[in-house]
Amino acid sequence: MDFTINTQRKWNFSHEVENYYPNVLCDEAMEFLEMLQTNFNDARLSLLKTRKKQQALFDTGSFPEFPVETKQIREAEWKAAPIPHDLLDRRVEITGPVDRKMIINALNSGANTFMADFEDSNAPTWSNCVEGQQNLMDANLGTIEFYNVSKDRLYTLNQETAVLLVRPRGLHLNERHVKIEDNEMAASLFDFGLYAFHNTKTLLAKGSAPYFYLPKLEHYLEARWWNEVIEFTQDYLGVPSGTFKVTVLIETITASHQLDEIIYELKDHIVGLNCGRWDYIFSYIKKFRNHNDFIVPNRDQVTMTTPFMSAYSNLVIQRCHKRGIHAIGGMAAQIPIRNDARANTEALEKVRKDKEREVKNGHDGTWVAHPALVSVAKAEFDKYMPTPNQLHVMRNELKVSAADLVALPEGTVTEEGIRKNINVGILYLAAWLEGNGAVALYNLMEDAATAEISRTQIWHWLQKKVILNDGRTFDKTLFDTLFDDEIEKIITEVGSDRIRNTEFKNAYELFKAMILTDNFEEFLTVPAYEYL
Repeated sequence: MDFTINTQRKWNFSHEVENYYPNVLCDEAMEFLEMLQTNFNDARLSLLKTRKKQQALFDTGSFPEFPVETKQIREAEWKAAPIPHDLLDRRVEITGPVDRKMIINALNSGANTFMADFEDSNAPTWSNCVEGQQNLMDANLGTIEFYNVSKDRLYTLNQETAVLLVRPRGLHLNERHVKIEDNEMAASLFDFGLYAFHNTKTLLAKGSAPYFYLPKLEHYLEARWWNEVIEFTQDYLGVPSGTFKVTVLIETITASHQLDEIIYELKDHIVGLNCGRWDYIFSYIKKFRNHNDFIVPNRDQVTMTTPFMSAYSNLVIQRCHKRGIHAIGGMAAQIPIRNDARANTEALEKVRKDKEREVKNGHDGTWVAHPALVSVAKAEFDKYMPTPNQLHVMRNELKVSAADLVALPEGTVTEEGIRKNINVGILYLAAWLEGNGAVALYNLMEDAATAEISRTQIWHWLQKKVILNDGRTFDKTLFDTLFDDEIEKIITEVGSDRIRNTEFKNAYELFKAMILTDNFEEFLTVPAYEYL
């Protein structure tokens, strides 16, 4: 890719860039991004190399353990810094991408907090990422508006709105539209840096501060890296240490073995951990994919009551509360089913039971993907959690071992499960390639994490030639048959004329290529990014 050259500065934009968004990407902001990249990108790349070394160990048949070198941290008595007043009650959090209408609806949803997402529910087109920053700036100023022409409706903010948190992209991703000293900008630093630079003073004037969600950490040294980035940014912006607050998503199997350590590395800034259930399942399959006799059943059969998932969720509660921070539960991905009252009632009941289980276990809050689910989740937390949180619920009776966290789930692999993974994976990827990272499919809100499970399971089952519940072997011949059948089904449902104007062909070709390769691709979104 060609880049513009300017000898007066170290940053350059790709020739793909047509809109330079001068209000967001002003010289002062770009100078700050340059400082972040110069100081922290080499360490980021080193951490990514360490991930590969860890995977090589897993490939020999090993499992993660609680680190020996940090035993003292796990056993010592210490707590994280106090939680700010506007984050004390997080009983319902809504999440979604950073488009303008979504931000307004989420902030108005009645949820306590809104996680504005540059990561798994955001397709990282240039316009999505930079306009998303402008949208958040306007939201924090209280000036954000959106006019829907077809509905002749103006969307504005209510008097009372949710508290805003922002999730930057993970450490493994680049922002290819910006180069600094001939290196693509780290996407995590791009997203984090722009939000911090433009919004810190606005938020402090309102009695709040920049709040972040940190995704896909795999090691406590990655938490240390983030802490150094945060400290540097606070110094650069002239605000006291501890101003910024973060919640860390525990969505990798290695992170669940280092909960105390991750909290400790961020102890001046951390206010919670979140059980990112879908990425966690993806990580579980991915990390142990080369183990003998390791097969994970259909995605629908792996729930939060599955032993290894339950152990992880409960351990997060115990360790968080010991350290004085929140334990946030997982995502309810259901969306309203408007044309089937019975199915809608059943879906809402699944959400209710899920949230009842979480609050009774001791979680301080939970996630929903749609405004219609806020009241369902809130009712359960209000019923069983009369206090702002449950930091007093210590769960000292729990004894969770490293083996409990990796216990193989029971279940079956079925033709239906394969078909669903193919269908959902392709439809999601097609939408993602068109710039939409949050996609409603079959009454569920899908994002990159659930697409990753779909892709990884099929790849893994095919590599292992798994035996289906009906006795057949899942080999390439059967895969080709099912894949072609699902392609025809999608074309029939969408219509051959309509589908020509979509990214469907690129989606199914890329999806199939990633299934048939012997060399597993760590993240679906990395090769897919080249198509955006």
